[in-house]
Amino acid sequence: MPSFKPDEVTKLQTYLARTFKNPGLTLRSRDKISDSVEVLIDGEFLATIYKDEDEGETSYDLNMSILAEDVG
Repeated sequence: MPSFKPDEVTKLQTYLARTFKNPGLTLRSRDKISDSVEVLIDGEFLATIYKDEDEGETSYDLNMSILAEDVG
């Protein structure tokens, strides 16, 4: 199970905030779980990012659940 390094979280947060043009986007470590981080916008939980390492390649999977009742 790959874990996130602090400098990796910082780089990923900078990339996402710039890409989505939202300086309120932050990443936060999860309690007792090191293979993923939480994505927050202005302190509100939005999604989870999982890290995957396969054959020397690292990728990140953004997982965001949207409830039908929230959509309307």
